[in-house]
Amino acid sequence: MALSKNRIKYIRSLELKKNRKADKVFLAEGPKLVGDLLGHFRCRFLIATSEWLSAHRHLTVEDVTEVSEEELSRASLLKTPQQVLAVFEQPDESVDVSVISRSLCLALDDVQDPGNLGTIIRLADWFGIEHIFCSPNTVDVYNPKTVQATMGGIARVKLHYTSLPELIASLEDIPVYGTFLDGENMYTQPLSAYGLIVMGNEGNGIGDEVKRLINRKLYIPNYPAERETSESLNVAIATAVVCAEFRRQAAMLQCQN
Repeated sequence: MALSKNRIKYIRSLELKKNRKADKVFLAEGPKLVGDLLGHFRCRFLIATSEWLSAHRHLTVEDVTEVSEEELSRASLLKTPQQVLAVFEQPDESVDVSVISRSLCLALDDVQDPGNLGTIIRLADWFGIEHIFCSPNTVDVYNPKTVQATMGGIARVKLHYTSLPELIASLEDIPVYGTFLDGENMYTQPLSAYGLIVMGNEGNGIGDEVKRLINRKLYIPNYPAERETSESLNVAIATAVVCAEFRRQAAMLQCQN
């Protein structure tokens, strides 16, 4: 069956959040990403080249269309289409905040860049962080650029959009960390194996309302301390540095026990 103009138009319409939200779907492209997501999300339909389909003969997807490279390029949002494109259904997620008392979780306060969010999801996946709580103004996790940047991490990391002040206020004695220029050197502080790590907006950092509720203020020191350096780190890079130290300390404690 040939790829219709209406289907191409529909695929390209998913670049807009309102269309993704209306249909509760999202777009993924490329062999690695689509392959990772097929076992985790219900696939609405899939289009692929004969080469890709011949290597995946046991698909459980009902709606599959074989296309040429030219047809794929007309539907794709990527500059260089990659053999396969799929539209998946967004899952229904229930929020269980008790996971914060049992495991390490991330919170994102108005992160705006799709690439940053996707990279943070990929980092969370790498460091075994399974839940990210996002402010309502954080970029949509199903933005195609975000989905691509997760490199499949979206299959294993759950995102929850909620009011961060309300969430943090409900946590009582649970550690809530944030990075600030006036915080304590994170390499000299004991870091818990559970709780919430808050990362802020690219330009403004953590908002004042959330900042007031953070009970563990950390600082990522530059090296050497007296050297003139950049004003700040990219939020995704800062997330990687912080998560690495949390996991390093956790591993050290396991070795001692």
